Amino acid sequence: MLTESTPSPVGPHDRQAAHPLDPVTAEEITATRDVLADAGKVSETTRFTVMQLREPPKSEVLSHRPGNPVERSIDAVLLDAATGSVHEAVVSVTRRELLSWRPVDTARHPYGQPPLVMEEGQTVTDAVKSDPRWQAAMAARGIHDTELCVILCLPPGNFDHAGETGRRVLRALTFWREHEQDSPWAHPVEGLVASVDLVDRRVIELYDYGSAPLPREHGNFREGDWGPPRTTVSPLEITQPEGPSFQVDGRCVSWQNWHFRVGFDQREGLVLQQLTYRDGDRDRPIIYRASMAELVVPYADPHPARYWVTYFDEGEDLLGRVATPLTLGCDCLGVIHYFDAVLPDDHGRPYTAPNVVCMHEEDYGVLWKHNDYFTGVSETRRSRRLVLSMFTAIGNYDYGFFWYFYQDGTIQFEAKLTGILFANAQNEGTVNAHASPIAPGVVAPYHQHLFNMRLDMMVDGVHNAVEEVDVVPLPMGEGNPHGNAFTTASTVLRRESEAARLAKASVSRVWKVTNPDSRNRLGQPVAYKLVPNQAPLLLAQPDSPLARRAAFATKHLWVTQYDPTERYAAGNYPNQHAGGSGLPEWQTKDRPLVGEDVVLWHTFGTTHIPRPEEWPVMPVEYTGFTLKPVGFFDRNPSLDLPRSPRPEEGGGSCHAPAHGPVTPGDAHCGTC
Repeated sequence: MLTESTPSPVGPHDRQAAHPLDPVTAEEITATRDVLADAGKVSETTRFTVMQLREPPKSEVLSHRPGNPVERSIDAVLLDAATGSVHEAVVSVTRRELLSWRPVDTARHPYGQPPLVMEEGQTVTDAVKSDPRWQAAMAARGIHDTELCVILCLPPGNFDHAGETGRRVLRALTFWREHEQDSPWAHPVEGLVASVDLVDRRVIELYDYGSAPLPREHGNFREGDWGPPRTTVSPLEITQPEGPSFQVDGRCVSWQNWHFRVGFDQREGLVLQQLTYRDGDRDRPIIYRASMAELVVPYADPHPARYWVTYFDEGEDLLGRVATPLTLGCDCLGVIHYFDAVLPDDHGRPYTAPNVVCMHEEDYGVLWKHNDYFTGVSETRRSRRLVLSMFTAIGNYDYGFFWYFYQDGTIQFEAKLTGILFANAQNEGTVNAHASPIAPGVVAPYHQHLFNMRLDMMVDGVHNAVEEVDVVPLPMGEGNPHGNAFTTASTVLRRESEAARLAKASVSRVWKVTNPDSRNRLGQPVAYKLVPNQAPLLLAQPDSPLARRAAFATKHLWVTQYDPTERYAAGNYPNQHAGGSGLPEWQTKDRPLVGEDVVLWHTFGTTHIPRPEEWPVMPVEYTGFTLKPVGFFDRNPSLDLPRSPRPEEGGGSCHAPAHGPVTPGDAHCGTC
């Protein structure tokens, strides 16, 4: 789904990278384009669909020390807008040398197309609005002035349509507006679908599946659009008189024993790198790299105007490219640190996307507490968490990606879904079993949002193993005469062929990443467990075109042996891809997993049955997962937290006597 914004010129981030994992700089983007242009690979019709850092081997990164020379290379994907030809390039920006140049056969099964180019949105709009068939169809619907109509561009998927196979194509839906500030999403033009060849710049097919009355009620959501604002919301201020507890050095962040690098990628957006926890005098690694590996949004309406609507939002639109600037008081509260991103535009020139990552601290209630009747001790510690976040705007939907770090060693990821429901018009009295009525004459189809997070684990080192752990009730009998016993059962995932797994809430299933070579004081292998999201997986039928393309979304967990070229759950080119790439392809390698460098791929999300209360703008829907230490520490790692001050006691602390110590002979029970 294409929406275009005006990029900012490059700011003060045009600098030489000092670390192998530093995000791509403006200087490197410019050097990449210059090297390719000098080699005769860039013309007036060349468009840079992707330009990303080629990260060095993990061993080189782990051995890097400040001041060491840094060798940097860039992966680029170039599209010729005039011919549709695609090439992959690798450029050493350190040596200013073209290392490789390879054509990509996008017409050969099962190759897909590169991501969308921002200017293609205007190409589609121009082609559709100038097409006589579209003009006639709009006139037949009573719409003669189409100047304010909005053309929404969507990838067509892959359904073996003869007119689309082997072509770079976008499909187009039409929305009407009453005025320039009117939200088009509330006025869908029903039944009209255009298929546009982006190379020929023309409509190759116009489908008219019949109309419905154009919804006229506005769907605007600015202050005052639906009456005066509330007057009962009192100010809420968050202050930190002594400043925040985190420290920032370039892209490195330190906070409450946590240390990590903040990366940013044109495709993946926010990336966490080299996440460690300070335990005593050791910085202990937990995750080498965490990044979003894909996001698929399939719709459930089988109507011919909509059955094909399925977004691969990362691989088609590039999450980093559509990241939005964050604003103090709106997106983030408190004492904020922002990170900018330097990105390439379609012509391979750098621009700065300001404030795309926000970092701040939050109070999170009680972390631990106990009132002890025997000793009279009462202690409470409040929880504080560090929040690292970004938002993207992809057409009608906005996605927030939030990482939370806690003082007890817990890591949490949360996706926040908001924005506007994708809707269509419907005739009065019609019942659609695949959509919810949300406004007069407007329905929103059922759909899913399925994310996949790539977790390159490094629990106390690179040699890890993965266990699936279930809680198992035991049958009554010898050893369990009263029927109350239950235990845990662990299954080691030994090879990739065994490591495509389903979550199971009835047995509290988790997956534990262990290091057999590192033991805690109890003699157990140290570990972190993935507590999965338990929502339904892909609901499309297993033999459907969608299931072939989004096979990653058919399992909650995949585990693979580390390979730096395996980054995206649905493969490198999901746009118009026929399917089979990515995780199902890599699993066939059947590599060993015990004592190896392992990568977890977790699928999670939400199945969305829209509600009228989500219109005209949707309150946030939440989904995500948690990583928790299991024997990674010898005891509660937050025991060293100081007592929190209690202002009402003149600067005292969260420490108060219980009901007094229990003396010998006192009656006492656990329910007192």
